[in-house]
Amino acid sequence: MKKHLIKRLSILLSLILCIEAGCAGTVGNEHTQQAFAEYTDQIFRSEVAASTLNMHYTLAHPENYGISQYHVTYGTISENTAEESSVLLENWRKKLEGFKKKELTVSQQMTYDIMIDYIEKELSALGTDDLGEILRPSTGFQSQLPVLLAEYVFYDEQDIQDYLKLIACTPDFFRDIMEAEKRKSARGLFMADFAVDDIVNQCNNFTQYPENNYLLSTFDSRVEELADQLTPEQREAYKAQNRQLVLEQLIPAYQVLAQEMSLLKGTGKNSGGLCGLKGGKEYYRYLVMDVTGSDLTVEEMQQQTEEKREQDLKDLTKLAAKNPDISEKCINYQLPTEEPELILEDLQEKMREDFPDAPQVGYAVKSVHPSLEEYTAPAFYLTPPIDDISQNCIYINQSKGDKKLKLYTTLAHEGFPGHLYQNVMERSSGLTTIRSLFGSSGYAEGWATYVEMQSFYYADVDPKVAAYMQKNQSALLSLYATADMGIHLDGWTLRDAVDFFGGYQITDKQVIKEIYQLIVEEPAHYLKYYIGYLEFLNLRQYAIKKYGKDYSNYRFHRALMKMGPAPFSILKKYLPRYWEQ
Repeated sequence: MKKHLIKRLSILLSLILCIEAGCAGTVGNEHTQQAFAEYTDQIFRSEVAASTLNMHYTLAHPENYGISQYHVTYGTISENTAEESSVLLENWRKKLEGFKKKELTVSQQMTYDIMIDYIEKELSALGTDDLGEILRPSTGFQSQLPVLLAEYVFYDEQDIQDYLKLIACTPDFFRDIMEAEKRKSARGLFMADFAVDDIVNQCNNFTQYPENNYLLSTFDSRVEELADQLTPEQREAYKAQNRQLVLEQLIPAYQVLAQEMSLLKGTGKNSGGLCGLKGGKEYYRYLVMDVTGSDLTVEEMQQQTEEKREQDLKDLTKLAAKNPDISEKCINYQLPTEEPELILEDLQEKMREDFPDAPQVGYAVKSVHPSLEEYTAPAFYLTPPIDDISQNCIYINQSKGDKKLKLYTTLAHEGFPGHLYQNVMERSSGLTTIRSLFGSSGYAEGWATYVEMQSFYYADVDPKVAAYMQKNQSALLSLYATADMGIHLDGWTLRDAVDFFGGYQITDKQVIKEIYQLIVEEPAHYLKYYIGYLEFLNLRQYAIKKYGKDYSNYRFHRALMKMGPAPFSILKKYLPRYWEQ
């Protein structure tokens, strides 16, 4: 649940994995540095206030950042996005190019490069808005909104008032979404029927039992936590207002969304990858670049993915040859505990040799509500605001049934040394606020996948079992990545997918059909994990070669946490300047 910059023109659903990081270094002219800081702070205030939901998940106390007057809104969706975007981005570029980059601090130079890179890539993709999709079964707005509302922290009474206003404006925003979907339908760009079915079913699950909707009980408990700020009468009044809004505005909005999506079912002209749409290949190339943060072409990604898979499969074959009973061992091993909190404690202890210690912060492990289980990932992490890193929450989807080593590595992905660790480390590294608006899913999910692979070897199991299961996980994820690129760039049909997976002894046609449809619905979804993972491996190999005997995983990870999220080419460029800090 993360993207990058909050845009005026589209909705940023990247709240779950919002990231900030870096370090400072002083060079150049102090006047230029001050002017640059003021300009980027101005952009931050303007952009973060463009969506109240994004602002709340970015800042616990916006008033401390000069944001006191703002319109409560989810953002805007309009037909004029390309022209508006072009003007905004060109203005940013012109202003940035007015600064003498060499007079900025090292941290500011990196910010400069990140922003210019972003501007150029976004300008190259203008006019492709209709090929994007705000409604998706797993990562779409309608999918993420219930969880984001349920975890909307009330720091003070203003937050309660903003929250209630957001719920009240949901019907209008959903109407804007449907207007966009109708335009796509008229232009032959509407989604496949199975995607409609998934979204409609998801909406129906959320609205099935209105009187028991969890946004009623979660609101009540959060309001009670402000007992020292609100009188009993005020608390009861807010509870009554929320109940009315949920039952009369939010739930009906989801019901209408489901009804109107059903009416558009059958108008989609394409049930395959993006390449089946006019301009789809070009859009997919942009999307992959945007999602992964990689400068590799899709063809280069395909080649690297295949090469890594071949190596993993060779390693698996060698392990099996030397250990004929390895498959049985991978089934019958035991772990000391399957308690999430104890696993997270174990991970923090085991990772110390390879990763710097993180500041002590609190975190909670919660279960996904049953009404959201079907369309929610096995686990996910909710990021804290940049000015309050104490609010950390990992959700476990009990319906997915992760156990034993799978649960262990999943918690490493979401917790330590994954998303939770990454966010806490980066947000305590001192970068300016503007960096919280930038970053790619490939950086965030690539890091989490990279450390997930490492965590197999932290678990208290036979090292051969750990290696076998890690190589298998890496190879399996590579299959999904190859299928993503095959479906959306090369036009694979379901038959092609069946043949491809069959070549790797995956023959359940129903399972393959589900994978195929998910990839159609969520283009580049698997690439943010796998290509991001490969890019961190590439960056590590670069560091090993460059620093030789001076290299250590600890120093490599320390430099990454100081640099923070950035396209991988920029991380590689600045790594030497952060290595010794």
